[in-house]
Amino acid sequence: MVDTSAAPLDAEAAAKAAFAAAQSKQFPSDIFTAPQLRWAVIGCGVIANQMAESLALAGRALAGVQNRTLTKAKAFAAAHGVASVYGSLEELCADPGIDAVYITTPHNTHITYLRACLAAGKHVLCEKSITLNSAELDEARELAHAHGVVLMDATTILHMPLYRQLVARAKAGDFGRMNLAQVSFGSFKPYDVHTRFYNRSLAGGAMLDIGVYALSIMRIFMESAPTEVVSLGNTCETGVDIAGGLVCRNAEGQLGVISLTMHSKQPKRAVISFDKCYIEIDQYPRADRARIVWTEDGRVEEVEAGEEAYALCYEMADLERAVAGDVEAALLIDYAADVMRIMTDARAAWGVVYPEEE
Repeated sequence: MVDTSAAPLDAEAAAKAAFAAAQSKQFPSDIFTAPQLRWAVIGCGVIANQMAESLALAGRALAGVQNRTLTKAKAFAAAHGVASVYGSLEELCADPGIDAVYITTPHNTHITYLRACLAAGKHVLCEKSITLNSAELDEARELAHAHGVVLMDATTILHMPLYRQLVARAKAGDFGRMNLAQVSFGSFKPYDVHTRFYNRSLAGGAMLDIGVYALSIMRIFMESAPTEVVSLGNTCETGVDIAGGLVCRNAEGQLGVISLTMHSKQPKRAVISFDKCYIEIDQYPRADRARIVWTEDGRVEEVEAGEEAYALCYEMADLERAVAGDVEAALLIDYAADVMRIMTDARAAWGVVYPEEE
């Protein structure tokens, strides 16, 4: 386990610390349990490098890499022992030696890669936000169904063992009725219109970058998707959202209160309140520990499951299980669709529209 109380504030640095701490440990035998697929990655950025490093912990390596810039793809392959480098998306899609593709490029490029890879019969794990909007996600899901392949959202909330354990206990009735989820996510990103965080042409904004985490943790603990959402959002001069607040309610009367900001630091903290207890989760995107505070006597139960360093391995393992017939893993995309509907509707209400949507 990584001591999250001492972890670096920067997400990339925190991930590096988690990898470093895991180097001396034996890789768990219960993560990759389905038949192994041959993976390629599209993109050579931070997430792609973390994916390759995660696989290395498991004694595995990517089979292929494709990037817009061929020299970067070749450097990535050399650094991580990747067997094949593709000069184009078409070349990757045509290779029968690739079973699954992980898309790690900017949000607004995802649908282009999804269309090509799914139509080529490749299973796809796509980095968050999986698409720009619900219409694109619906299209991608239809393509996956038509070609008999698995489409999976790589949002870490959907794959970390901690959440699988906690949600299972919630569904079993251990905690009583879930009443309220209070979730915050704040990052301080220096204001620069050329970075992806604030650039409208790169699908910038808080909702797609960090809101997907907050809404996902709310959704997995709710019995059903919200049917009512009220929200307010602040935009900057580029037209993207930099802060927002949402209140969500489903048919069961369960509430979610979400606060997001991309220009102020606030805790990445979730508190899920039930009749019998509340659950506190800090640094929740890749959390491997939580605290349960029981209502009756104030007793604190510490829960640990999984490990932050293996976050991307859990994602890939879930896709491999879905391909092997695991229905629960295959249905994770339904949570992603519920979250995408909330994000799409909220952005529309705030007037946040990307060039691809005009």
